[in-house]
Amino acid sequence: MLSNIRSIHFIGICGTAMASVAAALRERGVRITGSDANVYPPMSTFLAARGIKVREGYREENLIDAPDLVVIGNAISRGNPEAEAVLERKLLYCSLPELLKETFIRGKRSIVVAGTHGKTTTASLLTWVFEHSGLNPSYLIGGIPNNFSQGARFTDSAWFIIEGDEYDTAFFDKRSKFVHYLPEVAVLNNLEFDHADIFENLAQIQTSFRRFINLIPRNGLLIANGDDANIAPLLGIDHCPIQRFGLSDATDLGFSEKGSHFSVNGSKFLLPLFGEINIRNALAVILVARHCGLIDSQIQSAFETFEGIKRRMEVRGEARGVTVIDDFAHHPTAIRETLRAVKGRYPGQRIWAVFEPRSNSTRRSVFQDDLAAALGDADEVVVAQVACLEQIPEAERLDTERLMADVQSLGAQAAYLSDVDAIVNHVTARAAKGDVVCVLSNGSFGGVHEKLLRNLRA
Repeated sequence: MLSNIRSIHFIGICGTAMASVAAALRERGVRITGSDANVYPPMSTFLAARGIKVREGYREENLIDAPDLVVIGNAISRGNPEAEAVLERKLLYCSLPELLKETFIRGKRSIVVAGTHGKTTTASLLTWVFEHSGLNPSYLIGGIPNNFSQGARFTDSAWFIIEGDEYDTAFFDKRSKFVHYLPEVAVLNNLEFDHADIFENLAQIQTSFRRFINLIPRNGLLIANGDDANIAPLLGIDHCPIQRFGLSDATDLGFSEKGSHFSVNGSKFLLPLFGEINIRNALAVILVARHCGLIDSQIQSAFETFEGIKRRMEVRGEARGVTVIDDFAHHPTAIRETLRAVKGRYPGQRIWAVFEPRSNSTRRSVFQDDLAAALGDADEVVVAQVACLEQIPEAERLDTERLMADVQSLGAQAAYLSDVDAIVNHVTARAAKGDVVCVLSNGSFGGVHEKLLRNLRA
């Protein structure tokens, strides 16, 4: 694809994946330019360190050099001045998943990790198993694994491990991103309704996953969660082999201060992560690694040295005996599983859930009851003001008053607070030594973690 491409402009370059791909292409000698509406660390400094200047704001003049190719990010919509200019001038353009497919994945042995929950953890753990075993894989992950310095890397290895997102590709390609990733081995961890802004119901999501499964070649492999009722209807296929995994495969299952321990086919594993969802993630990794030629001792050796992922049950600090944890959970199931894992890690301690309704789904009433049930697993619940509520039709908005009442009916204390400062003051006044505060958001949440730790220390 790059044979005649000497310059590429990225619209929305400060996304983690966009920036990583832009930097890799610059290393290959391609002249890179880019623009974004939000230019701030860490991606702005990441790009600057690699000699890529970012133009802040979207303007038609950013295309004055007439690049050979324009990559249009997933967050860009019609009306964007640069996107409109690309269409009007008939410049060559593509989405990031298309660019990845033709530039980095084609010709590789692609392992795609898909599912509603656990993609980042599973892909990170799998990548580390391959890396620790000397396979030097390329990877693209929607988070920052602590064993690596960044969320993407492109090598000469035959292996490419990628997190397969079901979200749409671009404004001009409404298919899920993962249909571009040429899966040889596909992992399907779980399946639930999510992304209420682009999917109307579970059936539409299942259709998208069917299209993904149909891309696995006959010499490939589908590894699927056999315990998930929403996945079961998708497994009536005969074009490729299927291996199923589930908690019944993990015997001698238990938890200790070091994490989760379990056995599979007589081999013992110790995983430095907590919670049933992470056991399932590890089971999928074991099946992939075995299929690709690794043995159990190599897998366990990698497990022992796995350092986790930023924003996945990440301990941000402790002050006045209060532990503050950051987690990316924003879907009700992810919130529930995270809180249960935290309880397993800190038995007998009071657990706080501080939640920011920020995703397109949790700002809506579609998860009204599920959110209450998930948050009700905590002892103390604080919910931040729903982000950009004016963007949601009134009839579809999350009812926060009802949410508070439902959470309290489950036995938890609950508060709905308007801003980060109010949340910090509320938690600081009520938190006691031994409490664990779990901050749940898919955004920066106004830096509430550091502000809370600072306030507690003071």
